[in-house]
Amino acid sequence: MNICGYSPESINEGEGLRAAIFISGCKHYCPGCFSPKTWNFEYGEPFTLARQQEIIRDIAANPLLDGLTILGGDPFFSAREVSGFIDLLHLEAGPVSVWIYSGYTYEELTAAPDSDEYALLGRCDVLVDGRYIDALRDPSLLYRGSSNQRLIDIRQSLEQGEAILWRSLFTK
Repeated sequence: MNICGYSPESINEGEGLRAAIFISGCKHYCPGCFSPKTWNFEYGEPFTLARQQEIIRDIAANPLLDGLTILGGDPFFSAREVSGFIDLLHLEAGPVSVWIYSGYTYEELTAAPDSDEYALLGRCDVLVDGRYIDALRDPSLLYRGSSNQRLIDIRQSLEQGEAILWRSLFTK
């Protein structure tokens, strides 16, 4: 698995100050995608164990961070590897809020409970779901690009068996 970007501090990819990792590879090929170069699974740098540990040390050492956001590409195309990274993150840094972006919908990701994708979903807190649709682009939306995309509270959704929208701590 490759990553095509890492930002130790961002306010654009989820609520609060978050680290952001961009996973290489996507097969959704959304027209109007803000970063089509991330579709290539070989783009960027290998996400070696040494690089993972370096990022985990950054996250653990920054008391201002509210969590980590994983996006891409689409991290669910590398679900097993991303799950391993999150497990390592929690082992070495303790509880860290994880947001994840995907072109898949919540319903698609939960359709196969024995899948790597479902396992990855269960390791995260908030899912920004759905393919980007250029005709539904809305720059006023919080943390997403098109109005079909949703912010899903994963824990509540898995408990209740349906997609439950996430609610910001800062807005009513």
